[in-house]
Amino acid sequence: MNAQKLVIGSDHGGFELKCRLKNHLENKGYDLTDIGCYSAESVDYPEYARLCCARVISNPGSLGILICGSGIGMSISANKFLGIRAALCTSEYHAEMSKRHNDANVLCLGARVTAFEYAAEIARVFLNTGFDGGRHEKRLKAIEDIETNNQRDCI
Repeated sequence: MNAQKLVIGSDHGGFELKCRLKNHLENKGYDLTDIGCYSAESVDYPEYARLCCARVISNPGSLGILICGSGIGMSISANKFLGIRAALCTSEYHAEMSKRHNDANVLCLGARVTAFEYAAEIARVFLNTGFDGGRHEKRLKAIEDIETNNQRDCI
């Protein structure tokens, strides 16, 4: 049994892929919470990003997976939350680097651009890769400073 807590969510565009990936991960032994949506009926993706990110933030060490049609909307929405580092991954390399260098805690996938088999492989890499730490910790601290100070230096 995999002890890592996962939270998974989608909008209507990601519903089918979410269901398949959820079943796949549960069969691999992951402790998984599905925060919706629960049908292919049209919904607004920011609400599911909010629900997922709230769970990840309140459960240190947990990870999230968010799926919409392209993955872009979920990624943008998730990254609005303090402490969330969401990565839209379209390859195993992206998944690996998002964890090793950025300590990403939410994986975003696009259901309309990623086949189930590939999404499952991307998720496997994401879930099984650790953070390298070292020089990358300084960069994460800089990101946290931007989040907490709401810096507008570029305006």
